[in-house]
Amino acid sequence: MMPRGLHRDNHRLLFVTTSYPHRMALKATIHKAQLQIADMDRHVYGDHALTIARHPSETDERMMVRVLAYALNVTADELNGRLEFTKGLSDVDEPDLWQLDLTGEVQHWIDLGQPDERRLMKAHGRARRVSVYSFASSTPVWWAGIENKLTRAPRLAVWQIPAEQSQALIALAERSMQLQISIQDGSIYVSTSSASVEIHPVALKTASE
Repeated sequence: MMPRGLHRDNHRLLFVTTSYPHRMALKATIHKAQLQIADMDRHVYGDHALTIARHPSETDERMMVRVLAYALNVTADELNGRLEFTKGLSDVDEPDLWQLDLTGEVQHWIDLGQPDERRLMKAHGRARRVSVYSFASSTPVWWAGIENKLTRAPRLAVWQIPAEQSQALIALAERSMQLQISIQDGSIYVSTSSASVEIHPVALKTASE
């Protein structure tokens, strides 16, 4: 008896393939965000129109932390490249955001969540700066497990967004968003016409270079 999926034809084995339309990959959902940024700490001001391709597995909370990370790291000019969203969850070899210069060199690598030390050290070897924004309530446990393994990463900065604050951002998530983001003395104020959220990131590790 021939195994399923194989048929004999004139003494040759033919592989029979079957397509399953219902197994097609889910497409990303497109969100639009108009940001008005006033970062008084870094003296960065401007309007930015973002197109956000949201992976099917990405939550509202994570998407909004991506937007927050953009606002915290976008530069006043593009002399060293433009900060951009990457393929994110669709490509594990890329960060969530990065800034590439005209030669393709990574000026800034930005990860969300709780990457392991091997990923961070690899990113540190590629980029001039590496930043991590962790926002889950388990952040202290994750950080305690890898902190001592990152002593040779002087260009790495690690931030914790308190879980209750990142979760509050969910209320601002829409398919089309207009967000005002003000940053002063380390505090972040994210607001729409009807709601606002205050964020106080905690520095777990600052870059020394």
